[in-house]
This record gives sequence, structure tokens and C-alpha cells, in this order.
Amino acid sequence: MDEIDDRLIAALRHDARASLSDLAARLEMSRTTVRSRLARLQQRGEIVGFSVITRADVARDPVRGLMMIGIEGRGAERIKRQLGGMAELRAVHSTNGRWDLIVEIGTATLLELDRVLDRIRKLEGVVASETSLLLSTQKSV
Repeated sequence: MDEIDDRLIAALRHDARASLSDLAARLEMSRTTVRSRLARLQQRGEIVGFSVITRADVARDPVRGLMMIGIEGRGAERIKRQLGGMAELRAVHSTNGRWDLIVEIGTATLLELDRVLDRIRKLEGVVASETSLLLSTQKSV
């Protein structure tokens, strides 16, 4: 990838639905060049998809947070299965470093978030946690 590819990807991150004409104008290049670069990026796996964020996606979870979880021993798989059954969890990530898992949580109220955090902390094998509320999001990829 070169600087032009980086600029093309940045433009798509800003507006994944931009037309080839709009992208070409923004990047000051021909539509043909934009189309061929886009096709090459997709073929090489640099771009694996496009997404749309709707108002409903944002409104669905007015309270969002990330919870880092420390697990005792070898209970990570069991805890991941338990977490997978919680409707308020949007994603469960394995990680390295201080924390074993990071979960993305979305709820309608702070009270609901507090209840989810309490349920997770009470899971057998969870020995530590730290939660950060997501206050705003400028860009989502």
C-alpha cells in the first residue's frame, strides 16, 4: 500500500458509500484510477468489506462501555461461553497483556450497565476487572 491507497481508505472510512466520482474528485484522480485501486485493495484483502452505521445502531445502546477482565487459571473458555449468553454484550475479545478478555457492552441505561457489570464480576474465575464508559465516538470502522 502506498500513500494514495491510504488516502483512498481514509476517504472510504469517512463515507463508505461515496461514489467513484466523489472519491475521484476528493482524491484528485480519475474514476478509472480509483476503481482499479479499489479493486486491487479488495483483491489483496486490504479491504474486506464496507459497513453502514444507522441511527438505530447508535440509538440502540445509548450507554456503552468496555470492560477489561482478568481470569484466574484456565477458565477463559468457560467464561467466554457464559459471556456469549449475555444479550447486552456486543463483542468479546481475547487479548494479551494485563487483561485476558475485553467485552463491549451496550445498554439503555446506566442502571442496566451496572447490573451487567455486577453479573460479570460474579462469574466464577473472574478475579479482576476495569470498566471504561464510551463517552463519544467520532469514527467507527
